[in-house]
Amino acid sequence: MKHTFSRLPASELQIMQVLWEGHPDMSRLEIQQVIHRKRDLAPTTINSLLSRLERKGFVSVRKEGKNNLYTPLVEKEEYRGQESRAVLQQVFDNSLGSFVSALYDGKKIPRDKLKELEELVKSLEE
Repeated sequence: MKHTFSRLPASELQIMQVLWEGHPDMSRLEIQQVIHRKRDLAPTTINSLLSRLERKGFVSVRKEGKNNLYTPLVEKEEYRGQESRAVLQQVFDNSLGSFVSALYDGKKIPRDKLKELEELVKSLEE
């Protein structure tokens, strides 16, 4: 079932990426350990971000002893798809050509990437 949800700020998206790459029922400490490899966030900040994600319907929370365990409710592919469609529509007026052109900033597209695009188009036609 397709959901419509709000765009996540970078800090909340970073938490979701940890959850998507992790396992169901991750504790705040487990999330913090992964986050600290990239940036230093205080435990209270991580708790605040997780609370926001719960309110927005992105994660479920289950209490186990003194720990809260977090599981993503929105799949990575679902979020990525919605965000991609929004950018394509809002920034590129639904023009795939303009989007691809912007990605390569007017430079020549390598032959292997063109082949990849060609195969994608063929698969979508079938």
